Parts: sequence; C-alpha cells; structure tokens
Amino acid sequence: MVCAAPWWPAVGRARTPRSSAPPATRHFRSRDAGSPPPTSGRRRSLRSGGGVASGTRAQGRGLRGALRHCPGHLCRVLGKMAAPWWRAVLCGSRRWRSFGTSAALSRRTAPLGPMPNEDIDVSNLERLEKYRSFDRYRRRAEQEARDPHWWRTYREYFCRESDPKDKIDIGLPPPKVSRTQQLLERKRVLRELRANPEEERAARLRTARIPLEAVRAEWERTCGPYHKQRLAEYCGLYRDLFHGATFVPRVPLHVAYAVGEDDVMPVYHGNEVTPTEAAQAPEVTYEADKGSLWTLLLTNLDGHLLEPDAEYVHWLVTNIPGDRVAEGQETCPYLPPFPARGSGFHRFAFLLFKQDKPIDFSGDARPSPCYQLAQRTFRTFDFYKKHQDAMTPAGLAFFQCRWDDSVTHIFHQLLDMREPVFEFVRPPPYHPEQKRFPHRQPLRYLDRYRDSHEPTYGIY
Repeated sequence: MVCAAPWWPAVGRARTPRSSAPPATRHFRSRDAGSPPPTSGRRRSLRSGGGVASGTRAQGRGLRGALRHCPGHLCRVLGKMAAPWWRAVLCGSRRWRSFGTSAALSRRTAPLGPMPNEDIDVSNLERLEKYRSFDRYRRRAEQEARDPHWWRTYREYFCRESDPKDKIDIGLPPPKVSRTQQLLERKRVLRELRANPEEERAARLRTARIPLEAVRAEWERTCGPYHKQRLAEYCGLYRDLFHGATFVPRVPLHVAYAVGEDDVMPVYHGNEVTPTEAAQAPEVTYEADKGSLWTLLLTNLDGHLLEPDAEYVHWLVTNIPGDRVAEGQETCPYLPPFPARGSGFHRFAFLLFKQDKPIDFSGDARPSPCYQLAQRTFRTFDFYKKHQDAMTPAGLAFFQCRWDDSVTHIFHQLLDMREPVFEFVRPPPYHPEQKRFPHRQPLRYLDRYRDSHEPTYGIY
C-alpha cells in the first residue's frame, strides 16, 4: 500500500494532513520503490491520519476506491454522516452515484402552505382576541373545521374512501327544520329554567330530577336516527340487507316481547334476546299519520342453512293501516327464532316500510302455518327491489339471538326435522420450517414437528 497523495479530495472536502513531511519522505514509499513499508511507520501513519491511496486512483475512483484500501478510516471520517450513505457505498450499490445524489434524496421539502397558528405572535399572547363565551369559540371552531386545508386531517387518514355507489340513500327525506326556531326554543327553555328558583336550587344542591322520558323523546327527534344508522352500519345490516345502500330510520320503531304476565323484553339496536323470550309475536308501536299504509318485516340475516347469502323471513305484515299492526295483512305468519347450535349470534332485523299506496303482495305470501324452511327463504334486497316504487324504508330495530334449549323444540316439533349442530374447527397452528440447528429455541421444539401425537412425558 502506498500513499503518494491524500484521498480526501475525492470526497469533496479539502483537509490538511497532520503529517508535515512531504509525500516523498513519508513512511510509505511509492509503489515503484518495491520495498514494503516498516510496521512501525505504518501504525504511526494510520494514527496520524495519513492517506491510504494513490492520488491518481483516489481521484479516478473516488470514495469507493479509497474505501477498498482502508474502510476503517472511512468510517471514522464519515462517523457523523447519514448511515445509508456510507452503507450504500460500502455495499457497492449502483444507485448511489455520489453524496450529492444521496443528499438530494434525503432532503426535507418545505410545507405546501402555512402551518397552523403560524400567524400568531407567541411573544405577546395578551393581545390575542378572547372568545369570552363558549358559543363564539364553538362557531369559530366549526368554521375552522369546515375550511379547506392543504394538510390531511386524522379523519381523512382513518376513514376509508368508499365507493360513491355505497352512499345511496333510499330512506325518507330529512324533515325541514328552521335553525332559527331551534335556537329560539332553546333560549325559551333556558329562560324558564333560570326564572324558576326551585329548579335552580335543586341543580345547585344536586337534587334535581331529570325526566328521562323527555330526554329520550328529544333524542329520538334530533340525533337519534343518525346514531341508529351508525349502529346498523357497524353491525353490517345495510351491507347484507340492501347491498350497501343506506337509510336513516326517521320513524322510531318500538318492539317489545311479552315475558310472562307483567314483564317485557324490549328490542333496541343490537341487544340480546333469547329464543325463549321471542317465542310469541311481539308488540310493535310507532307513530303514523291517519290514512297511511305500512309494511313490517322480521328477517334473520345469518340463519340460512343452505345458502350463505339468503335469509329466513320470520314475520311479514303488509298494508298496515296507520299504527294498527293487528289490522294488517299477515303475509307470512310469525315463526320464533331458531339459531342453530354452535353457530353463534344471529342478527334479527325489524324493518318498517312506508307505502305510498296499497300494494299487492300475493307473490310474497306464504301459507299459514308455514313450517317449511324452503318456503321461508327470503332476500330483502329482492323484496325491496320489486316494490321500491311504492314503498320506502322508514324504521329499524334489531337484536341478536343465539341457541338455547327452546330451539331444540322448534326443530323437532314445529319444523319436524333433525336439529343441526355446528362446531368451530380451528385451523392447525402454524409452525415455520424446521431448522436443523434450532438456536435459542425451547426444549420441546422438536415436538412441533413429530408425525405422531404421542406425548414425550418430559423427556426433554
């Protein structure tokens, strides 16, 4: 190895060598001399930071030529540089042509617009405008949320982009409510509460009684339908019932099963109801105008035994005058839920459709009684597609149901068939390919790859 000239000019950084002796008188002779350098001189030259490559080779091959002669010295010189730079040079990648290319690739770009709160002078916060009320702050925050920004919000990161066809609304139009009337009503209620000293004293002493029925009625009238829609989307009802189309349940639908003489089991939005509690037809109530017509449907989304995309219709009442369900046409008689054993929870959905006119449902009628499962095969999407010009989904309630002892009676006595029993078969555990020398593995490592299941009884 020779050192006629320093190699660092190839890096693009001029540096004066620590050794003051000229290249001809240093410990390393030129390659033409032919005699190897002494050991002591070599060590002293490396410690003093001397060069390790000839001038022509260093200038011709650059950093890679110098690295081939002394990689240790290069790592000391590039200790503060980015690791991928010298690692790419060390590996000899053709993509990394120079340090300028690497620096250009790793350069951070400027933001596309002003950063949040960039116009605020943090040195003098007292001069900032104060909101002085929560309403002003809320209006400013809502306006800021509506304004477009060049950066992506967290909702844009977490909310997946859905296909526009999945956002088709097939429900009733929203009611036209004046925002001014809502604000006036709220102010009137606040004025009445502040003028009542007894209510103010009860609120201060924390003894006020809140009318829960009035709170629930207000929730049903304002944001309740949208909460129900989100619950139904989360449980996959719109996906399986209407193939992705959605609707807001504008009409509150109240369903309750009679349990005994005094108790009832209500159906909310996803609560559990046992087959024993749902043995008889429920009581259904809703608000309806006089002279309107409705259709009520109860279907099982997960219970079909032969077709995975089909349903079983459990109850269908059509042409209901107003809110009098008992006076409607029972197109399909009621059948209690019968979730098969081992099949988990089944989703049962009550759907309320508003009719524009009387509809002939003779093509959807079932005999009474109807205990043949083939006759109860149903698809809500096809049913709605056939009558979509004359009816609109308006209400929704659903519950979850799983097997209990009463299901056996339904299969044997009503359906007159053997009860199917399902069992979840777990997939075999995954094991990677066996290693011949399993380093740092447990003692029972070889038991994973035995052909037989014979226990080893602690041999290892």
